[in-house]
Order: sequence, then C-alpha cells, then structure tokens
Amino acid sequence: MPSLLRRVKSKMFIFAHRRTLTLLDGEYGSVFKGRSLDFDELRAYVPGDEVRDIDWKATARHGSPLVKRYVAVRRHTVLLLVDTGRNMAAQALSGEPKRDIAVQAAGVLGYLASRHGDDVGLLHGNATESTYVPPRSGEEHLERLLRAVDASASLDGPASGIAEQLDYVLRYLKGRLLIVAVADEFLPDARTETLMRKLRGRHEVLWLTVRDAELAAVAGNRMQESTDVGTGQGIPLSLAVDAKVRSAYAAATLEREQQRRDVFHRLGIAEEQTTGSEEVLTSVFALLEKHRSRAFTARTSPKGGNRAG
Repeated sequence: MPSLLRRVKSKMFIFAHRRTLTLLDGEYGSVFKGRSLDFDELRAYVPGDEVRDIDWKATARHGSPLVKRYVAVRRHTVLLLVDTGRNMAAQALSGEPKRDIAVQAAGVLGYLASRHGDDVGLLHGNATESTYVPPRSGEEHLERLLRAVDASASLDGPASGIAEQLDYVLRYLKGRLLIVAVADEFLPDARTETLMRKLRGRHEVLWLTVRDAELAAVAGNRMQESTDVGTGQGIPLSLAVDAKVRSAYAAATLEREQQRRDVFHRLGIAEEQTTGSEEVLTSVFALLEKHRSRAFTARTSPKGGNRAG
C-alpha cells in the first residue's frame, strides 16, 4: 500500500523550494516561542527574582513571598483535530475530495512537528463519535494517523459535527496543546462557538478550513448536478445554472463568510482557508504566520485594549 506520508512529502517538495521549507520550519517554531516554559514548583523569594514571578495567592496563604519556578519544555504536543464526517467526503473547490486535502494538511503539519521533535496526536470523528490516537513521535506513527483520516470520511458515514470533537478535548485531554483543526467550511452555531472559546482559553488553536465546491460542479466543459452530502438532497442543474439563483447563492455565501470571519475574530483564533492540495503548503504557511502575528499583537497590546483580528 503506497505511503500517504511519502505522497505528502512529495507534494511538499514539488510545490516548494528549499528556502520556502526553511521559512515554513521557522514559522512553525515561532508558534511556541515565548510559550516554552512549564510551571515546576513554588520556592521562597530571594533578592534578584522577578517581581512578576511572585505567586500572590500562595504568598498570602504562606505568609512570606513565594515565586513560581519554571522549566523549559523541550518537546511539545501537537493535536491534529480533523473532521472526518460525511461532509469531508464531498468535493472541495478544487474538485478533489475534501478528505484528500485534509490528509495533505495533516501530513504537512505532522511532518513539521516531527522535524522539530514534537509529539503528534490525532482526534477525528463526526457528529456521533470521536476517535483519539495519543501523541507519539516518529514517521511510522504519523503514517498511521494519516491512514486513520483517509479511511474514516465516507459518503455513507455520519454527518460532520466538529462540536463533538471540541467537547471531547475539553472533557478528556489534559495539558496545554497546540491544536490544529482541519474542518469543513461551516458556520459555527452558538454551542460550537462556546466550545471554541473555551478551547482557545486552554490551548493554542489554529484552524484550517477546506473550501466547499461551487454550486454546480464542472466536469470538462459541462456542469453537473450536485448533491449536498450533509442533507443528501440533490441540487437540480436547472436551478444551479439559473443566473438569479447563482447570484442569490453568491450573495448568501459572502454574507456567511463574513459571519465566519467575525466568529474567528471574536475568538482570537487564526483561521486560513485552502481550496485544494496544491494550495495546502501556502495555506499552512499563511496560517502559522497569522497565528504568530495575533500572538505578538496580544502580548504587546496594553491591558484593556482591543486585540487585532
């Protein structure tokens, strides 16, 4: 059986020059810059310690100043949170199955993590169940993760429901993670937005969206009838090609996209979109850069100020 990771790496080297890959490595490393310390213990304050390291609550209980001691984190944990519901078996804007693009994106991010010596885990699922693969290192492990994603999204499976995977993380996974979500192009409802906000408060969160196909798919020079895989309902070609219908659809799509952007802006989560596997490398680079810019803005903004979106 052909290696999915080998296919991912082949596409990476086809669509990127060596300098691009070096820059991508740098962007990945910058995600953790300034966040690579974990709390170790409390100890008595001694002259020369940073005042900002004093734990004031512990100091009040103890009766004398105590400072927090930190240790450097040399290995981080990356969680690939991938939608593998029925929606991800549908066509993307490029005409490829969204599942294939998700495999490529997960492979690129997992490969970057492996190059940096980080552990990579996987949480994937649909509206009815979630499957968790604990973090480990190594390319054999990453290959197993990619095969799990590839085998799980099918047209006859349950619909997508990323809220279930978000809830799973909040309930069962401990420790601070770098979470990279790869999901369908959807508009978060109130419950999903609440879960995303909680997740953002506990972890580093990045979000890669796989764009939907057009209203009527094009095969060669002919348009074909489409089916909404989420509902199973067909879209008659006569409606899909009607100028008024397409205009209304385009307007609704723009409005929905603005609403999606507003959600990610409110939550402070960096989000990037990709249309196909050939765009994945560029999209991942843009996503990492966007996350770094948001984090820098958040760290340098005055207290009480607004964070840039």
